[in-house]
Amino acid sequence: MNVPNILTVFRIILVPIYLFLFYSTSENHLLYGGIVFFMAGITDILDGYIARKYDQMTKLGAALDPLADKLMAFAVLISFTSSKLIPSWVLKVIGIKEILMIIGGFILYIFKANTVVPANNYGKIATVSLYTAVFSVVFKAPYVIKKILFIITVLLNIIAFINYLIIYIDIRGKESTN
Repeated sequence: MNVPNILTVFRIILVPIYLFLFYSTSENHLLYGGIVFFMAGITDILDGYIARKYDQMTKLGAALDPLADKLMAFAVLISFTSSKLIPSWVLKVIGIKEILMIIGGFILYIFKANTVVPANNYGKIATVSLYTAVFSVVFKAPYVIKKILFIITVLLNIIAFINYLIIYIDIRGKESTN
């Protein structure tokens, strides 16, 4: 297993650590969870950078990386929703988008010769937006700022989904003509 894949597995391991810290009775549970979330973001950046720079991209990494991202995003969104830190519609919209992307990715991987749609700039921008919105909660930004950041995050996730849907349709179309 190469370094980028080890970092991705580490990111998956961070999910239960985040949940444990977030739901702990510690006075600073939100900050501790935010630190773990930050560590997940850093390892996400590092694994992608190392994989591209040193040509260590693998099919395993291409499958595990988005899984790690989705697990952490769901953990944070579900914990924030259950603690009433964000409205449930944020989780619902992003959750539906992520579930549809998982299903679409699974279909492409299984039925279209192990095709994996790589991350693109739309998805990366949506991810940065999610991190910004999450940190606005962790660092207790004013309500209006948090609300605006989560609205932007949801809109960017919808745009990213539409972009991935176009790519998915294009791949399916090319595969059916071959």
